[in-house]
Amino acid sequence: MIVALSGYYGYANTGDEAILLAITTELKRLGHVPLVLSNTPAETSRLYSVNAVHRMRPLEVWNALGRADVLFSGGGGLLQDKTSARTLQYYLGLIRLAKFRKKKAVIFNQSIGPLSSAGEKAVTGALKDVKAIVRESSSQAYLQKLGVKTLLGGDPALLLEPVSLKLKVKADLNTVILAPRGGQPGATARLVELGMGLAQAGRKVIAFSFQPGVDTAELETMKLIPGIRLEETADPKRAVELIANTGAVVGVRLHAVILAAASGIPFYGVSYDPKVANFCLDAGAVSVSTDFDVQALLKDVLERRAPNWDAIKAMRDRARESFKIALR
Repeated sequence: MIVALSGYYGYANTGDEAILLAITTELKRLGHVPLVLSNTPAETSRLYSVNAVHRMRPLEVWNALGRADVLFSGGGGLLQDKTSARTLQYYLGLIRLAKFRKKKAVIFNQSIGPLSSAGEKAVTGALKDVKAIVRESSSQAYLQKLGVKTLLGGDPALLLEPVSLKLKVKADLNTVILAPRGGQPGATARLVELGMGLAQAGRKVIAFSFQPGVDTAELETMKLIPGIRLEETADPKRAVELIANTGAVVGVRLHAVILAAASGIPFYGVSYDPKVANFCLDAGAVSVSTDFDVQALLKDVLERRAPNWDAIKAMRDRARESFKIALR
């Protein structure tokens, strides 16, 4: 079966690339053929050994959906109009186009919202007769409130397995990763205070950018932390290995905490967006606002306060099962 994949792919965002890596890996394992709609199709083809077309070239997208048996819309947080109504219309337009071409469309492990009233109406209309699998319980409740039937899955990136864990390499429990996000200066300022507290307590601190360029200003600010090590990558394999070899992760970036969950590393979400808090809620993990109490979070990190690992295993199991449900 040829599966077209629509998401925020090809933008050098480590989180979305981690989703893509996980989805393409699992589809191949199940004997299916991924076909990715990407902003940089040549790069995507090279990195993941898949077929890819340009997501913004209508003829390429038209032909891709003609070849595909099914469209996976997701993962990620695609169905929202907080950043732009055009973003929502793009992803809903692809779903409508797939249906027009008599192809199955599936909402695949997405977060839903925030949506305006107009956005809610558009989503409700577009998702009629579309199988919807969401990645956290709050999105499931939201779509059910809108009258859309949903199934609960999990973020596909939870399926990524660090090589170091397979080789039983011991993580450096004395190291803490802080993952800022561009455009969140308040959260970054508190991460700096947190990092200083960690350094004073004898911890090694890494500031890790999940989107090179976008998070650059935040990394510059975090140079104030004594002994700080700066890292940035758009390579999900490198990201998951770096995280798996540390003792804790504090993330403004959602997939910093998701990859920590995948690696069995304690994590703490800084919720600039509801999707961070919602993931942490389902995972039984600490989540704080962007103006968090530095001393309270410092205590949690130093004590390596753990999430609910049983809940995370259940999320991972649902993520794996969601492929069979989507392709059924």
